[in-house]
Amino acid sequence: MKTWLVLSLLVLVANYNQNCVLGEPQVPCLFIFGDSLSDNGNNNNIATSSKSNFKPYGIDFPAGPTGRFTNGRTIIDIISQFLGFENFIPPFANTSGSDILKGVNYASGSAGIRDESGGHRGAHISLGLQLANHRVIVSQIATKLGGFEKAKEYLSKCLYHVNIGSNDYLNNYFLPQYYPTSAIYTPEQYAEALIDELTLNLQGLEDVGARKYVLVGLGSLGCIPIHISDGSCFQDINDASLIFSEKLKSLVHQLNNKSPTNSEFIFVNSTASALINAAGFTDRTDACCYSGPYGECVPDQSPCSNRREYVFWDQSHTTEAWNVVTAIISYNSSYPDSTYPMNIKQFVEQDIKMESEFIKEFTSQTGGSYAGE
Repeated sequence: MKTWLVLSLLVLVANYNQNCVLGEPQVPCLFIFGDSLSDNGNNNNIATSSKSNFKPYGIDFPAGPTGRFTNGRTIIDIISQFLGFENFIPPFANTSGSDILKGVNYASGSAGIRDESGGHRGAHISLGLQLANHRVIVSQIATKLGGFEKAKEYLSKCLYHVNIGSNDYLNNYFLPQYYPTSAIYTPEQYAEALIDELTLNLQGLEDVGARKYVLVGLGSLGCIPIHISDGSCFQDINDASLIFSEKLKSLVHQLNNKSPTNSEFIFVNSTASALINAAGFTDRTDACCYSGPYGECVPDQSPCSNRREYVFWDQSHTTEAWNVVTAIISYNSSYPDSTYPMNIKQFVEQDIKMESEFIKEFTSQTGGSYAGE
């Protein structure tokens, strides 16, 4: 497993360097929806305790603390590099002067699929509000490109990365002192309700041009340090989040077979065996930084020095080292339980392959040449 990861990383670095030299990312733009696993600064200036724009966060990030809930790059930061983007996708809160044609990151710490999830932490940008922010950006793109239809045509070629749902469990269903959902729904019913609401938001994205989606399942939420007790995971949370992930994978299968707009979806499994068996991490249960009551790092405290050996940065979020492993597996894994029905690299390259095959077939049948637009 360790050898496979090293070889994969070398291939991906070469791919990234080539794309950057050519100035041609594999997709024209990347739009990111999610929570603190993807947030890169959207929570910095809102009234919430869910913030990470202070040290020791960002200790290994070139720009220092930015609002990323880790010591360096997030998973989607790394995936964006594999896709060939020269710069990280900017947060919606700081798009002024940014090239929004390359994409925007809408993710917000403590956000969930349900509007109320994470509300006890203060303000946050739920998935529905993230979609509203995306509509603002789509309107600006339409102005740049000369109309909504041209914008939709352009946006249909972009990648939409959706990694959300953790807070609907950690900061909703399993906090009965703040939220009534566990008294209203069984875990099965709750997962179904979340999938129904997520589906409506995906349809909203589709209405404004989205066609290529990466939907990420939940990790083992009961095994994050804040929920580990006496070395054991909180199995009820694991079981409930697994129900959601299984339903999300089923949704991907359903939408791929029934989408009237030919939208395409892939599922990324955050509990894949390739992740579970990844070597080189000597500590999988402790946080690298000294953490406060909500599990986030206490400001200005020194973290562990061997953070490349830690899975967890704080009590809820992973280190850059683990994020690299996760990104490699999401992007380029050949393990069948890691992605469905294909990995991200195959997903973004299939359109290029299909066009190439069409050109080849066209020229062989006509004996002529074909010039694409």
